[in-house]
Amino acid sequence: MRSVILPDPCGKTYNSVNARKHKSNKFGPRQRTSVSIHAPNTLTSYETAVRDFTDARKREAFRRIINRVTGESDELLSYNEVRQQLLSDSEALIEGGVQEIPLASIVGSVGRYKDFTRDFLPKRDSDKERWARVRASVIDMRGWSPIEVYQIGEVYFVKDGNHRVSVARQMGVPTITANVTTVNTNVDLKPDDNPGEVIARANYAAFLERTQLQVQRPEADLSMTLAGGYRELLHEIETYGRIAEQKAGKSLSAEYKAAQWYDNVYIPVINLMREQGLTHTFSRRTETDLYVMLTEHREELEDELGLTIDSETAAVEWADQQREEAQSPVIRLGKRLRDAVIPNNLEDGPEPGLWRQTFRKRQRLFRTILVALEGIEADEQTLAHALKVAKWEKAHVNGIHLVNYKHQESDNPHEPVAELFQAELAGSNIKGDLTLVSADIECTPIIDLARWSDLVVVSLTNPPGPNMGGRRGNQFIRLIQQSPRPILAVPGVTTGAESTLSHALVAYDGSPKADEALFMACYAAQKWGTALTVLTVETNHTSAEALAAAQEYLDGCGVRAIYELREQHIADALLDVSAESDCDWLIMGGFGFRPMKHLMLGSTVDRMLREFRYPMLICR
Repeated sequence: MRSVILPDPCGKTYNSVNARKHKSNKFGPRQRTSVSIHAPNTLTSYETAVRDFTDARKREAFRRIINRVTGESDELLSYNEVRQQLLSDSEALIEGGVQEIPLASIVGSVGRYKDFTRDFLPKRDSDKERWARVRASVIDMRGWSPIEVYQIGEVYFVKDGNHRVSVARQMGVPTITANVTTVNTNVDLKPDDNPGEVIARANYAAFLERTQLQVQRPEADLSMTLAGGYRELLHEIETYGRIAEQKAGKSLSAEYKAAQWYDNVYIPVINLMREQGLTHTFSRRTETDLYVMLTEHREELEDELGLTIDSETAAVEWADQQREEAQSPVIRLGKRLRDAVIPNNLEDGPEPGLWRQTFRKRQRLFRTILVALEGIEADEQTLAHALKVAKWEKAHVNGIHLVNYKHQESDNPHEPVAELFQAELAGSNIKGDLTLVSADIECTPIIDLARWSDLVVVSLTNPPGPNMGGRRGNQFIRLIQQSPRPILAVPGVTTGAESTLSHALVAYDGSPKADEALFMACYAAQKWGTALTVLTVETNHTSAEALAAAQEYLDGCGVRAIYELREQHIADALLDVSAESDCDWLIMGGFGFRPMKHLMLGSTVDRMLREFRYPMLICR
């Protein structure tokens, strides 16, 4: 008989005694663990147990937050996965009978490994009743029967009795009575070992054997602590290989496909994660761990949003999320208060050039294009311009169909838009996805989804009015102010003129947003063969030196352009030069004023949105 001191939920101490013996079974003498406890007078034993469960769930929630920040894993191991990965088919099972085993040596479970943390904190509220009954049986001195476990080396996996282990761990009991089945194998796992890392090392060896990356890329280090991560990598390599074979029109060796995946997919994402500081944030994880975690994060986002998201965009968002979580509570509270106080239409957007700086090393600027469709006649023209850019950039098109059901007469307004989208993509040989979005406010979902794309293409059917009343509440103004990505605004069928995006008029005044427009114009000239006419209008704030600076920049990039310097109203100059030079689209920066000042005074952009008959690329 052995006695140990246990902590009471109310701060008392008491004794635990393993004393009762029961009739024998095939595992040997059957025992029950009996614990003597004085329950509080004000609560029943079950109510006390429920309170203990609530405390355990709070500790699990706090632990989950800590693990998210540190990148550590607190998962129980799956016995079946360990057995499959580490053990041979010839291992023998030996009945070890009833024993006292250390609770700290229990590292996994057969069937409930997703329901508890590594130290058996409960992860599901649905377990409350069962957990509380087990805890109450201890409080009422009824005890419980031995658990059943598999033993591999010096560690154990629970076959039956997960809730009993959870209760015992939270009570601070060092050991528990168990029927032990020993798995006779050459693998020797110790409590101080991390079995997940042992599995990961075995999987890494199998991964290298299959891909031969250690031969093709000797410098490659794809070691992981995530036991199941190599399955994800092999799946990626297989998918990449199929696409590579289709492009090459021939079969490729497994070794060649793995090496090309490493060069063209894996390394660029790793480099971006290094730049974003993710490898520093999750310092206890390997870079390949982070690659797999990012892949899972991206897939979760795609399932949630219904859009295709590339790994680079997901990495930037993930890094921003980690930086935000690392901010002090005071700063986060201040942001929430600001968002609650400032009206949506008066919020400002990101700083100019922030997006371009993030993706400055890209060879293709627009990998993903977001096009907003509304089920109107202008959709066809808007989609045509999105596909034109997508074809130049070899981009993926994410279409969103904005539907306000309060104003819909059709029972199925999505069907015509889906048919148009599918037909146009099939005819252009461009890949894309279309998602139905319920939108009471027209531009809100566009702003929310824009950060997952590189360019936003929208139909300009509701330009701002010429006075403050026409600007107040205008959703297109809000879209320009707050979109984190450039916007290609396509005039409606009744106001627009046909455009091939072959000759761009560039408005330049030397401001930061105009610098973004000049960069985009240079890119269009270099990549798409677009002709450029650059216009600077002399004002009290803009001199001829701005035009000279634009010419110096474009000359340095090897881009030829026509340069115009005018002394007239800016909007008049833009309209006049566009007509004189046969320009069929306009590239310019967004609003120069803050939202409140713009509401009062308006801007040149407002007038161009009303009067310019060709597409406008608005940069920030």
